[in-house]
Amino acid sequence: MAKTKAGKAVKTKTMPYDVAAQLRTPEEMAAYLDAWLDEAPEDSAGIARALGDIARAKGMTQVAREAGLSRESLYRALSENGNPSFDTVLRVARALGVKLHAEVA
Repeated sequence: MAKTKAGKAVKTKTMPYDVAAQLRTPEEMAAYLDAWLDEAPEDSAGIARALGDIARAKGMTQVAREAGLSRESLYRALSENGNPSFDTVLRVARALGVKLHAEVA
């Protein structure tokens, strides 16, 4: 336990970190996804989770509506155990206002 200057014990309070709370602008959202695509291009589950983080930051209901999906199916597809189809990935990216891009490896 941490102690104050007076020597009294202070209980440290922790909260789970939620990256979605840090994604406030379209530029931050795009940079976050781009980092996943650049740093872990073979991690399809991680990229799907990154899309899920961005969708939560933007609002799952709105993203689901714009992607033409139910909110529940969007949560399921972008969850840790989800395995979205490429069609779903493209629809979600469009709804999020981000583009996937390619470059020579």
